[in-house]
Amino acid sequence: MARHRGNVVPFRRPFRAVPLRAVVNRPRRPRGKFGITAIMVALPLATFTAVFLFGIPGAGGVTLPAPHRAAAHDSETAYFDRCNGPVRVNCVVDGDTFWYGGEKIRIADINAPEVSEPDCASEAALGARATDRLLALLNQGPFTLAANNDGSGRAYDKYGRSLRVVTRAGASLGETLVDEGLAEEWKGYRGSWC
Repeated sequence: MARHRGNVVPFRRPFRAVPLRAVVNRPRRPRGKFGITAIMVALPLATFTAVFLFGIPGAGGVTLPAPHRAAAHDSETAYFDRCNGPVRVNCVVDGDTFWYGGEKIRIADINAPEVSEPDCASEAALGARATDRLLALLNQGPFTLAANNDGSGRAYDKYGRSLRVVTRAGASLGETLVDEGLAEEWKGYRGSWC
């Protein structure tokens, strides 16, 4: 340490000039877009992402929700809204009835609470929830409309609605509503929700 006007000044090496030739001719590292470190980090990340998004069959990988892995036979698709007004093309009436392509369809394998003429306040509230849930399910991606399979052979109900089972990737959307407590399996008659 050197003293300078009463203060302690740390020792500094004198400046040493480096010949310009040493700076200009020094070997350079290759500078590509990706260095080995970036590749070592990106490769495991890409592998994890691929397994997470697409899964590995039989390996328990996580798969995406139904709209992104819909079966090849699920070809029906549209954007649905709640039915409002006299013109109805693609809209949801209630938890078991909707319009698709201008055709009124009744989901054949379930019965949902009524929203137009409920018997009590609890049926009205449950009917509104069932309607919202059916709307969300239909908008999640492609689906299939299958013929009524209840053994009756009926294609239409007494109100002229087409009776169809709605599936996605082989699973019934009606059963989803039943599992969530928003509908009941069709018994051949309308049950009470009060």
